[in-house]
Amino acid sequence: MTTAIQKGNTLHYKGSSFFKQRLILSVLSGKSVRITDIRTRDDIPGLREFEVSLIRLLDKVTNGTLIELNEAGTALYFQPGLLYGGKIDHVCSLQRGIGYYLEALLMLGFFCKQPLYATLQGVTSNNIDPSVDLLKTSMLQTLKKFVIDDEGLDIKICKRGLLPLGGGEIIFRCPVRTKLRPVQFSDSGMVKRIRGTAYALRVSPAMTNRMVEKAKGVLLNFIPDVYITTDQCKGKNAGKSPGFGIHLYAETTNGVIYSAEQVSNVVSNGEEPSIPEDLGTAVAQRLLYEIYLGGVTDSTSQALAILNIALGQKDVSKIVIGPLTEFAIGFLRNLREFFGITFKIEHYENEDDQGGTGGRKVLLTCVGIGYSNISKRTI
Repeated sequence: MTTAIQKGNTLHYKGSSFFKQRLILSVLSGKSVRITDIRTRDDIPGLREFEVSLIRLLDKVTNGTLIELNEAGTALYFQPGLLYGGKIDHVCSLQRGIGYYLEALLMLGFFCKQPLYATLQGVTSNNIDPSVDLLKTSMLQTLKKFVIDDEGLDIKICKRGLLPLGGGEIIFRCPVRTKLRPVQFSDSGMVKRIRGTAYALRVSPAMTNRMVEKAKGVLLNFIPDVYITTDQCKGKNAGKSPGFGIHLYAETTNGVIYSAEQVSNVVSNGEEPSIPEDLGTAVAQRLLYEIYLGGVTDSTSQALAILNIALGQKDVSKIVIGPLTEFAIGFLRNLREFFGITFKIEHYENEDDQGGTGGRKVLLTCVGIGYSNISKRTI
């Protein structure tokens, strides 16, 4: 972990760690970022294609952003402009999933000048990034907790696309909001139902039924209300590459969503072919593990919840989450460097809690900085 050195209004970093986090926080805080020594010890030094694609996306969302990149791609200077939003189209790099880029838009969307209407093309599901399905269920639900009116906040999957050729397309709509509200949320409630979607692209439709059968076989031992739909995409909606996958989410009595997903291996990249039954069993076990970890968000949405608490009104916010992920820990550190804000972190123990994790849960407490959208007109 490299510590930032601040010179004037510019933060200096070395290396490519937490690259996306730093650019997002740079846009929100208005502080410039200079990143050097990017993969200088690698065989192929410099920024990767997917990171350059992210910079281009942030440039489209903002107005007046200044970007300087050296020839080798090992040093970047990023001076953010004003968040504008509006209608944008972006073809994402196939090295990473659409979720990698969409997560950035979810963090920035409320603070744009114009409502965001983004069309992203690329890979909708892979084994690295959260899929569009997961963002639509888990992250969108987390985001809605921080605004009173969430009308117009939506993710629509137009086409699915898997590695290596992609071909997926999604539409993300996000309204503009002036401020975020503080939250105090500790009770996740009990799981009342499990839903999901199994999809098959350019392979036999029987793959979806085989995944669903195995997943339900595991989950019905714990809860009777399990319903998994099948999405057998055809033609252009099936992307450009064959494959299959499954996404599950559990909903609690208090509206908390836990998500899990599995995607088949990419045979053309030399990976072993996936067996649908194995995917179905694995995704069910992964969902049960997310439920076991507990908290009011699942592990994928931790950083989004932390950001919205930090930017909220100058009031106390408290949330209970499962064990902090590496991404969330990095986000807490970067928040301190960009905004000078820190969280009180305590072990959370509750005898009445049914999650079964006891002291492994974490209570995060913070007073928001009162961040407001200066671009939104107020009467």
